[in-house]
Amino acid sequence: MDWDDEAVVLEVRRHGETGAIASLLTRSHGRHSGLVHGGQSKAHRAVLQPGNQVRAWWSGRLAEQLGTLRLELAHAHAAACMADPGRLAALISACALAELVLPERQPHPASHAALAALLHALEAESWPSVYVHFELALLRDLGFGLDLSACAATGQTSDLAYVSPKTGRAVSLEAGQPYRDKLFPLPSFLVEGGEGDAASIRAGLDLAGFFLERHALAAHRTVLPAARARLVDRFRP
Repeated sequence: MDWDDEAVVLEVRRHGETGAIASLLTRSHGRHSGLVHGGQSKAHRAVLQPGNQVRAWWSGRLAEQLGTLRLELAHAHAAACMADPGRLAALISACALAELVLPERQPHPASHAALAALLHALEAESWPSVYVHFELALLRDLGFGLDLSACAATGQTSDLAYVSPKTGRAVSLEAGQPYRDKLFPLPSFLVEGGEGDAASIRAGLDLAGFFLERHALAAHRTVLPAARARLVDRFRP
């Protein structure tokens, strides 16, 4: 069987003397791997970089086989980020996280769209805020989205300041004040839009990371990727 799809390169591993196994996040076929013949050649290495958007053609005799991939570069995001350590850290972290939390060969078009949006946003100054939204989008797509629309205690939609670690729901400033030491601060940019400052980005990353570890990683007995930790360190004081 065969298919072709839009995809983002997530991870590449050497295979034999000349080949490579590429893991992609495709728009319609989910996270999918395949063998790239000659993947270690100079020409292929330029394409097989995490974060690059590609057109992928997969072919295999049976659907459950590894199969082979032929790739055509659509946008070289990796090369565009090489000169900026912060943007490069975000690209590597996002790809590593998608590789880790998304199940293989299950369609996740929302995650693909969120990753593609982040990769294009890396060209703008707003990329840190978009990165936090990307992680929250992963949670939603996996069925563990946070509810930041109204206060869990009062139902009010204004003055939201915290997030409950138990429920993942927003809490207003007044209702959460007595329990503020047990709640996550809710960065205003996640509710009101716009961009967050460094402190808000840190808070957003801490919030998303907690729920990713609880819901997406605990069952697999693994932790957030080291690439993400390096990104978070860039926003610590």
